[in-house]
Amino acid sequence: MNIKIISVGKIKEKYLVSAIQEYSKRLSRYCKLDIVEVADEKTPDQASPAEEEKIKEKEAERILKNYREGSYLFVLAIEGKQFTSEEFAESIRMLGVNGSSDVTFIIGGSLGLCDAVIKKADSLLSFSKMTFPHQLMRVILLEQIYRAFRIIQGEPYHK
Repeated sequence: MNIKIISVGKIKEKYLVSAIQEYSKRLSRYCKLDIVEVADEKTPDQASPAEEEKIKEKEAERILKNYREGSYLFVLAIEGKQFTSEEFAESIRMLGVNGSSDVTFIIGGSLGLCDAVIKKADSLLSFSKMTFPHQLMRVILLEQIYRAFRIIQGEPYHK
């Protein structure tokens, strides 16, 4: 299976970079992983809603340039569906069974995603009703993808 993660913003914190590298290494035995970072737009202090929308549109253009049509698209959004780890694993397994070998995950920037990206989603995915830093979300997503493959393979994982 080919997994692509398209994420807005560069990871600067060394501890997050290390975690991303570790999960990328672990995932290499289960799938081909491609992580694409697209540049985020600077948000001025006290930006108006119109300015925020323009920022999200610019980030969306960069995101969608890296999305390949036909890839099953999970968009991370607070209003998305929440899965247990087992349910998430089953959805990944079923994609493979049904012939969807390309799966893309999109993580937006600090302002979220514009409607153009959300509307392309095959599935909206939420990890919580809480808000997480988008840099940390990449680590959480990688860990859950890794856990999903462990579950699919019948390998032990922490519950």
